[in-house]
Amino acid sequence: MRTGPSTTTNRRRPLRAATAALLLAGTALAGAAAPGAAAAPTPASASAPASASTASLPPLDRTALCRVLADVPNEEVSGALVRISGSAGEFRATSGIADLRTGRPVPHRARFRIGSISKTFTAAVVLRLADRGEVDLDGTVQQYLPGLLPDGFPDVTVRQLLNHTHGIPGNTIPHKDPDWFFEHRYDVFDPREVVTGGLRGAGGREVFAPGSAQQYGNTGYLVAGLVVEAVTGRPYAEVLEEEVLRPAGLRHTSLPSGPELRGPHARGYEAVETADGTRYVDITEASPSLTWTAGGMVSTAADLDRFVTALFRGEVVPKEQLAEMFTVPDVWKHGAEGKEKASYSAGLTRYDIGGLTVWGKSGDRPGYNNGVGATEDLSRRLVYSVNTLHMGGAQPRTAERIIAAALVPSGSAPDPDACRGVNVARG
Repeated sequence: MRTGPSTTTNRRRPLRAATAALLLAGTALAGAAAPGAAAAPTPASASAPASASTASLPPLDRTALCRVLADVPNEEVSGALVRISGSAGEFRATSGIADLRTGRPVPHRARFRIGSISKTFTAAVVLRLADRGEVDLDGTVQQYLPGLLPDGFPDVTVRQLLNHTHGIPGNTIPHKDPDWFFEHRYDVFDPREVVTGGLRGAGGREVFAPGSAQQYGNTGYLVAGLVVEAVTGRPYAEVLEEEVLRPAGLRHTSLPSGPELRGPHARGYEAVETADGTRYVDITEASPSLTWTAGGMVSTAADLDRFVTALFRGEVVPKEQLAEMFTVPDVWKHGAEGKEKASYSAGLTRYDIGGLTVWGKSGDRPGYNNGVGATEDLSRRLVYSVNTLHMGGAQPRTAERIIAAALVPSGSAPDPDACRGVNVARG
C-alpha cells in the first residue's frame, strides 16, 4: 500500500501546537521572520436568473476574516487561503502550514486541487461548442456516444448532463474513504468504464426519468467530457486549453494527467489515529483520472477569480448560452420531492446568503476543500481553499466561517490586532 510521506505527532499534542513548533523551527533554519460564526449557506432554488443586488452587500469585514484565519491550523484543517475581490473591497490572506516537515507557510500563489469546481469549466467548454453548433444541448447521449447507455435507457440530453437532471446512476467507488484512497490513489481510471460501472451496479436502470428531478454527482460531467472528445476528435484537456484556459489567460490552471501537484502549493494531509498517536499522511499526490472532467483540475485563487470574472461578463461563454449557467431547472431534488427544489444550474449553484444571491461552485478532493462564488454583478467575489485533515466528511467548519465572514455582516467592531499572525497580502 502506497501512502506517501507522513509526519507523526503524539496524540496529546494537538496539530496547532505541533505545526507552530515546526513553523518556528523552519523560520530559524531559514533565518527570516516569518469568534463567532454564522451558519453555512445552503443552496437556494430558482427557475430563472436573478438580478444581483448590492443593497444587502455588507462592508468587507477584515476583522471577521482574520479571526477565522488566525484559528488555522486546527484539528480539521492545516492551512487556508482566502481571496476576496470586487468593487466592494479586496482582501488576500493565508494562514497555517503548507508543509508539516518544514513548517513552510501557505503561499498566496498556491495551486490546489479544485475538485468539482472543474464542472464549471466543463460546462463552459460544452456551452462554447454549443454556441458554434458543434454540440446540440437538446441532442442525446445516445446520439453522441452510441452504446454507452444500455439499450432501452431513456434519452438523456446534453443539457440534462450539465444540470444534473439526467438520471444516470453514479459509480459507488468509495474514493473519499481513507483506506480505499491509500490503496488506489495512483490508479488510472478510464472515464467510460467509471460510467458503465455505475450503470452495471444499478442494473442498467435510470435513477429517475431524465428531466424529472435533480441529483448532484460526477457522472453527468464524465459523460459530458466524453461528448466533447467525440464531437471534437481530440483529448478533452486539449479542448479545455484551447476553448477556455488560453483565451481567459489562466496560466496556472490545468487538467493534469499525472498525480503530481506542480508549482507552489500547500500539501494535503490525512490525520490517521494509531496506537502511537496521530499520524499525518501526505496525500498531496493522487491520480486525477477518477473524477477527470468532473473534479480533476488544479488552479489558483487568482486564476479562479479571473475565470469567474470573465465568465460572468460573457467573455468565456457567449451570453445566449451563458443563460444556461444562471438557470436552475424547476424540479425537485431526487429523494426530497415536495421538500427541496433544485439548486444546480449548468456548472454553477445558486445560493441565498444573508440576503445576497451568490452564484458559485464548491469542490473538494482529499486534502483540499475549496469554493468560488460571486454576486452576479461581481461586486463581491470569493475564492477560498482549506487543507482538510479528514477526507470525505462534511464541509469543514473553517470553510463555513470563511464564507460567513465574507458575505454575512458580523456586527463586530474592527480589531487592528485580529490579523496578527495571519499572512495578509499588501497592495
